[in-house]
Amino acid sequence: MTPAREVVSSSYMNWAKTSSMAKFNLATSGVDNLKLRELRVSLDDLEITNGGYGYKPLMEAIAKRYQVNTDSIVTAAGTTFANHLALAALTKPGDEVLVEQPAYEPLLAAIRYFGVQVKRFSRTFQNGFQVSLKEIEALVTSNTRLIVITNLHNPSGVLIDTSTMQRIGEIARRVGARVLVDEVYMETLFNEPPPTSFHLGKEFVVTSSLTKAFGLSGLRCGWIFAEPELARRMWLLNDLFASTPVHAGERLSVVAMQQLDEIGERAKQLLDRNRQILNEFLDTRKDLEVIRPEFGTVMFPRVRQGTSERLCQLLREKYETSVVPGKFFEMPHHFRLGITAETSVVDEGLKRLGKALDEV
Repeated sequence: MTPAREVVSSSYMNWAKTSSMAKFNLATSGVDNLKLRELRVSLDDLEITNGGYGYKPLMEAIAKRYQVNTDSIVTAAGTTFANHLALAALTKPGDEVLVEQPAYEPLLAAIRYFGVQVKRFSRTFQNGFQVSLKEIEALVTSNTRLIVITNLHNPSGVLIDTSTMQRIGEIARRVGARVLVDEVYMETLFNEPPPTSFHLGKEFVVTSSLTKAFGLSGLRCGWIFAEPELARRMWLLNDLFASTPVHAGERLSVVAMQQLDEIGERAKQLLDRNRQILNEFLDTRKDLEVIRPEFGTVMFPRVRQGTSERLCQLLREKYETSVVPGKFFEMPHHFRLGITAETSVVDEGLKRLGKALDEV
């Protein structure tokens, strides 16, 4: 008799949906939602139903933007589900999987859901949250089937350079493993074309979406890049999970892709302004330590004394401001701070954070 699968949930997602909202919300990591009226669209652009494996205009738009063949693309409802589908295709119970630490909790929860043997490699504050190739090399065995990493790193926002990612691919290749890279924050580099590690070798499987950089979270426009045979397997597996996608969302995603240059410029200006305000705030705080990435939508400060739990609670209850407690990333001395809201909200939220730090 097959044992029942352990019930797994995401403590972070439950918190985000029930307890993160505040007047001054610095907990979000995606650019504030674009209003539908700001997306130049008419009802003539939409249809309700479509079938098949991938909506051709959307597949072609993604392929053109990332310079990837359409037979290597699998569309999915956001990066979260793209990760779930990729993990389902890449692992089986008992497989050895290496996962970064700290990690995005919903991704870690999904990995554990699939009943694999999880091993961790460290991305430490002392090392600027960079990857230690020596540690990965020491942990990899002939049983390793997958290495899981985020780039930009969630929660720190730190970028892994191309040469390091190539070395990770070489390590995986030696033992016949793959590398799953969640690249949802890479769009915040605002390069043309957007960089992706998928081009580094067939062992790389990449997930991403329009969610974080463009204020298009509600479209759930996500995707997986994988070699064609694996991509085909994912499409067939998805028949069990999602059957057919929401076609109106696919249509709206095509419209959004056609307007990404101007949407992206709006987002870049917002993030540049807010990052400058955050850096100026951090310059005044001797009670915080933080790695300051040049890109992305978040930073991950560490309080010099104690944990962040009391600070986060006081900040929310007294100062109507929210950040993400570090306990959700296995680092209770830290908290994740987002710069994606309107500048006036970020500015006032940081002032309130300063008052809460003074009080603590």
